[in-house]
Formats: sequence, C-alpha cells, structure tokens
Amino acid sequence: MDKKVWLRRYDPGVPDHIAYPDQSVHQFLTNSAQRFGSRVCAYYHDQAFTYQQIDWLSTQLAKALLSMGLKKGEPVGILLPNSPQFVISFYGILKAGGVVVAMNPAYQHRELSFQVSDSGVRVLVCTEDSLPLIHSIFPASGLSQLMVTSDAQLDDLLKLATGQPVEPCARESVGCEQSLVKLINQAKESQVSLPAVEPDDVAIFQYSGGTTGIPKAAEGTHRNLTANTLQFQSWLPGLNAGKEVVLAAIPLFHVYGMVIALSMGIALGASIVLEPNPRNIQSILEQVQRHQVTLLPGVPNLYNAINHHEWVRQGQVRLNSIKACISGSATLMKETKQTFEELTGGKLMEGYGLSEAPTATHCNPMLGENRTGSIGLPLPDVDAEIVSLEDGKTRLPANTPGELIVRGPQVMRGYHNMLSETKKTLIDDWLYTGDVAYMDEDGFFYLVDRKKDVIKVGGLQVWPKEVEQVISEHPNVAEVGVAGVVRPEIGERVKAWVVKKRDVNLTAEEVKTWCATFLARYKVPDTVVFIDALPKSTVGKVLRRELVRLDDEEEKKTPR
Repeated sequence: MDKKVWLRRYDPGVPDHIAYPDQSVHQFLTNSAQRFGSRVCAYYHDQAFTYQQIDWLSTQLAKALLSMGLKKGEPVGILLPNSPQFVISFYGILKAGGVVVAMNPAYQHRELSFQVSDSGVRVLVCTEDSLPLIHSIFPASGLSQLMVTSDAQLDDLLKLATGQPVEPCARESVGCEQSLVKLINQAKESQVSLPAVEPDDVAIFQYSGGTTGIPKAAEGTHRNLTANTLQFQSWLPGLNAGKEVVLAAIPLFHVYGMVIALSMGIALGASIVLEPNPRNIQSILEQVQRHQVTLLPGVPNLYNAINHHEWVRQGQVRLNSIKACISGSATLMKETKQTFEELTGGKLMEGYGLSEAPTATHCNPMLGENRTGSIGLPLPDVDAEIVSLEDGKTRLPANTPGELIVRGPQVMRGYHNMLSETKKTLIDDWLYTGDVAYMDEDGFFYLVDRKKDVIKVGGLQVWPKEVEQVISEHPNVAEVGVAGVVRPEIGERVKAWVVKKRDVNLTAEEVKTWCATFLARYKVPDTVVFIDALPKSTVGKVLRRELVRLDDEEEKKTPR
C-alpha cells in the first residue's frame, strides 16, 4: 500500500504540508487584535469583549503575574468555567512566559489537591464560589496566591479595557487572595517587560489518564499548539478569517476546547460565544440563533441533545447558520450525524485526538466523503501506523486491528516529571496512543477500542465498543456502556449498562437476543442492567472504570 494513501482523499485546497511559523501560541491573539481589533472576540451572556480589549487585558494580567514574581516556565492554574476571565487568564499566563494548568471547576478536594500539588502550581486564578474548596487544600497544596474573580467583575474589566476608572471592590484582598480586577488595574501603571517566549517553551500541562490510567500532565509546547491550530484551520476550507462565529460549549479547560474552539477561533479572528454550561441546550440553541454561530465543536451527546430538543422538533429555532462541527471524545452514531446535518445543512465530522497530541490527529473531510464509524484521515503533516499488539513494532496491513501510533508536529514533549511513562509512550518520535484501530485501503482510520479495555472471555478478545455499537442500534436504546467484569467462578464476562429511551419497554433478554443476531455468542453480554444515566467525563466519554466500580458495589450487595 502507498505511504500516506490518505492524502488522495484530502479536500481540494487542504495542503499535504504546512509551513509553521516559529511563534508562541499567543501570537495568534496579537495578530488578530491588529487585524480585527474592533471585532468582538468573546460574547458572554449580554457582554462583549473586542479583540483589542482581550489583548490589552491579557497583557496587563501578564504584567501582574510578573510583578508577583512569576518566573518563566512556572505553572499557573486556571480554575474557571468558560468565560472572558478564562480567555484573559489563558493568554495572560502565556504572555508572562508561564505554563497554563487548566483545571475542571467540578473537581472535588482530592482531584484538585492532586493536580495542584503534582503540577507545582502556586498561583491560581479562580472564582469566588470555589474559595471554600480551595481553602480546604491549604497549605499542603503549595498554593500561595489566589487571583479571584466572578461574573460581577465583568463590567469593571470592560471599564478598564476602555480606559474608564473603576471603584474599589469591597473584597480587594484577603490574605493571599486578590481581586483580578485590582491586579489588572494596578498593572496598567507597571513598566515591567514581557519575556521572550520561544516556540519550544512549554505552554500547557494537560492532565490525562494516558494509556495506564495514572493521572499525568502532558507537556504541550507553543510549537505543538500552534501546529495543531493551523492544521485544523487548513482542514476547514469553508471558513473565512474575520467572519466566523464559534460557540465554545466544550470546556476550555480541556485541550479539545482549548485548541479547536479557543486557539483556532482566535487565529481565525472569529467571535467566540462562551457557554459555561455545556448541558444547557436551551441556552446553546438561543446563542446559535442570536449570534448566527458557524462553527460548533462538541461531543456526540451535545448533537444528539440538540436533535431531540423540543424547540428543534417543533421548528422553533433555525440552525442553518452552522457550517461545520467537529465531533470528538466519543463515537458519533450514524443517526446522530444524519439528523444533525439535515437540521442545519452544515457538516458534522467525526475526528480523533488525545491530550498527548493537543488536541487532534485525525478528522473526516469537510467537503469530501465521511465514512460511517471512521475517525477520518490523518491531518496535514501527521503520520499514522497500525502496529502489532504483541510486539508494538510490526506494521500491519489494511483492515487489521492493532495499536494506533502517530507522529507529527503537535505531539507532546513528554509527561511532566514522569520520564519512565514518557519513554513507554514516546518511542522513536512515535506516540503510542493505547487505542486499538485499523486503517482501510483508502486511508480512513477506525477505532476498535482502548487497548486496556479489551475483555477476555475464555481467552477470546471482545472489544466493548463493538458491543456498544450493536446495542446502540436497538430502536429503544438511548445510550449504552459495556465493560468486562470478573466473576470468580467463571472469569471475565461482558456486562452492558443500558439507558432506555423515554416511555419504552425493554428487557434484558430482548437486548441479549438483539446482540445474538449480530455478534458471536461469546460477545453477547452475560448481564444487562438498566441505568438512568451513564457515568461520563466532562467531554462526554463513558467512564468504563466507573461502570466496573458500579458492578463491584452491586456484587457486594448481592447475597451469596
């Protein structure tokens, strides 16, 4: 088979190779502020910040951080929902030469404490609402400075950006806590110079379970993020600089939202509509219509929820402004894709990526053929191979499952303070993804499952994703998760957790009979249980480890 056979399937105008500039990722903001200064950069509720304002505010925040003693290469935490303050903080930290450590605002004590301690963050940008939780991890975490903000500060941030004076806040500083507005206001008088930031400097720590499930920080450099931003910008030939509107409902603390919604949006000079609650479908629909959104990156659950929202079913909203949507983090079902494209007239493309290659390596074409079940083609300058699960080296022919390995300019530098894990994952410039996949004769790639999630039934391999795909096609099934569970008497078996569609009847035996029609007997679930909702990550991935934990709890309650 020809090397890089997938290049023949690229859309017209999508390059095989991109000439990447030697620049920092925040240079995209500086460039767009110069080109589109008065254009709205960020919409949030009823407020709007222009490119000039976001650029100026982030520069002042950078000066504030440097005045507080931040050293180049030092990590700074962001514990914020999608908001103007997140955007300002992200670019402010980068301009100061810091490393962004973006954290999930839904984290609890143990999760937050680990990430702060492991990354070495001592300065954290956070909301007032999160202070009780943050106080609970002092002083063992190493935190020493909190930059505190809230929605109530937005008016003052806009005043500062337009040269207006602001009144002192009631809560300007309490110990190590200081108001973000106060710090920016003070910094505008500072003469501190911003450091030179090089392309190979680390820009982000993105926490990932990686291939082993151990939380670790993938170090993404400015070069990595710049490359992936430009790869995706070139992949979408129908988008125009200075004319697009991106809806950022996908969390910006995750590298998927950070690169596709934020960085690519900024590079395009797009207006970014910030939605802090990705589950608020009503708000998302209102924003799409009000701002005439053209690009909506998301996860399959988001598109499925839009398809079935009563406003959409009743024809009360128009979605025809949408040109393109990238779907990631979970399998995009054929029905979801078809229905969404019929509603919008836009293109919904499944892609693939991981935190170690922030953020994407594959995507289906925007103009050309999309293949059902495929994660698409490797992006420009990405090489991809399927290798043997046994030796990790032997290249496998088309349509043969093995481990997906990739290399390209967006692949991380390594894991923070985890040399042995880095050596296991990065081998001779190849990133071993831990995902089992295959490639067809035309260069389209298909995920089979996670290498670590394979179920061994009597020595035979069962891939949970294959079983999930079959069950999801049952007309009465809304969602399904499948995992292997161990029974001491008989070994590992397949178990399915099913969410039924509303107002339907469905039994476990009906699900098993359905599976037996399409699957070999050993792949049919031994047990089917019904559940109200599946445990998921913040970007919509079903958490199989949580399903196994649920099984453990159920087994403990079962009398023997």
